[in-house]
Amino acid sequence: MTGYGTSLSKIGYPDTGFITMPEMIDNAATIQERIDVPLIADADNGYGNATNVIRTVREYINAGVGAINIEDQTFPKRCGHTKGRQVIPREEAVGKIEAAADVRDDRADDFVLIARTDARGTGDGSLDEAIGRANDFLEAGADVAFVEGPTDESELERIGREVSGPLVYNFVGDLGSSPYVDLSALDEWGFDLVIFPIASTLSTIANVHADLSAFADDPVGAMRAIDDEFNARPVGSLHEFAGFPEVVDWERQYLPDEEQDKYAGSLGDDPESE
Repeated sequence: MTGYGTSLSKIGYPDTGFITMPEMIDNAATIQERIDVPLIADADNGYGNATNVIRTVREYINAGVGAINIEDQTFPKRCGHTKGRQVIPREEAVGKIEAAADVRDDRADDFVLIARTDARGTGDGSLDEAIGRANDFLEAGADVAFVEGPTDESELERIGREVSGPLVYNFVGDLGSSPYVDLSALDEWGFDLVIFPIASTLSTIANVHADLSAFADDPVGAMRAIDDEFNARPVGSLHEFAGFPEVVDWERQYLPDEEQDKYAGSLGDDPESE
């Protein structure tokens, strides 16, 4: 679950610290409820100091997600691939990761804590500082280290060589400063996990823009083209994708038989499960 995508889709603002912890956790819980795999959710900078991080991690665990990443930016934070980022002192950042790790150990030891540093991209940032922080975060109890914003392949190789623990690479494409690289190369350099957090957001914006641009000239034709394109996808109807057949099964299992009479002769899409 991308923080940028959540902020943009949920409140209509860019990833500049406008969205709050309850909004992020609500979105994470909603996603996790409707998928069958563990969710990695952005937890920004933990929404405060180390004591705030304690509640943040507890709430994400309660939401049922599989993992979160917490960064060492100041508040308000911003997208890790925009100018103007700042990080808190290393000692304070380590304390926040220690607090998060203690909550994990106490509440859900299978919960994965990803510790991210944005030190490379600050005005006076360096790769040395970022690597040092990543190793400190792992020593403080993080399960995975996340160095945001390496600028080229040589930096990626060095991160893989010098960070002493599991690593994640944030594949954001042209949105950011990190390079396009083959997954095989990342594996060779020592990266264990690759995330593509902005892919669905970019795809949605690009396709909606293209589809709706056609409405100005021919709204009926544009709607037909959208219908045809959707129906060509292997997701079934919108109602099927949304879960109507599941609801019908619940009705059959738990409601009185006479509740099924409402379907006889009624009009609309057939919600029968397959």
